[in-house]
Amino acid sequence: MSRNPRGLSESGIYHIMFRGSNKQQIFLNNWDYEELLKTLASLKAELEFEVFAYCLMTNHVHFVIKEKNLGEISIIMHRLLTKYARWFNLKYDRTGTLLEGRYRSQIVDNDEYFLHLIRYVHQNPLKAKLAESLTEYRWSSYNDYLTEKKNLTDTAFLYGMMSREEFEGFHNQDEECDFTLFDNSKRSDFELLVSLKNLKIMSVEELKVLMITDPAKFHVVIDELKKQFSDRHIARVTGISRYKLNK
Repeated sequence: MSRNPRGLSESGIYHIMFRGSNKQQIFLNNWDYEELLKTLASLKAELEFEVFAYCLMTNHVHFVIKEKNLGEISIIMHRLLTKYARWFNLKYDRTGTLLEGRYRSQIVDNDEYFLHLIRYVHQNPLKAKLAESLTEYRWSSYNDYLTEKKNLTDTAFLYGMMSREEFEGFHNQDEECDFTLFDNSKRSDFELLVSLKNLKIMSVEELKVLMITDPAKFHVVIDELKKQFSDRHIARVTGISRYKLNK
């Protein structure tokens, strides 16, 4: 069976996420984290893409990347993941699949969505209780935003939207939106659409119109759907971003 083609971002910005096969750890010590970032930096210099945020967790990774040329994101990720998996398997004398299937991607085409996504990525270690503060965690781009040194992260784009003080204040607020790109729901798309009709919304198009004309009723419908389906599942089927689902 052929794979569905990925959507291409007109802004060139994507939220990327990948994780270990069966949720296994893909970083076993500090050298492993450093190797992935070193490989990313090397590809960045070659392909001239921008990195707006990253967070390396024990068994999964978040990137927010802007490609230079339309469609290059697939080249970037294929080369990055192939190189790292080969290096990891050689280092630990292992065979088999390190990563779970294809990387996941989400187009980022809205400034407000972008800012909340960056905060979500940076707050991952706090929510996983891997650190007590954002500055404490070594393997995210948060500290790159607080230094004037030239690091892996391209900070100018975000700082065109807010000052450093606003950035820190914004990150001190808890991000309530869930931007995970992995949907663990076992419910089908058909079941979601049936549930939508049971709520007297006969189509996705009708739901989108409701979002504009009657936001209060729209969120009542969404809250009911969330009792059975994940945010990601609802967003994928309806085409409505998770930020708007939670706004």
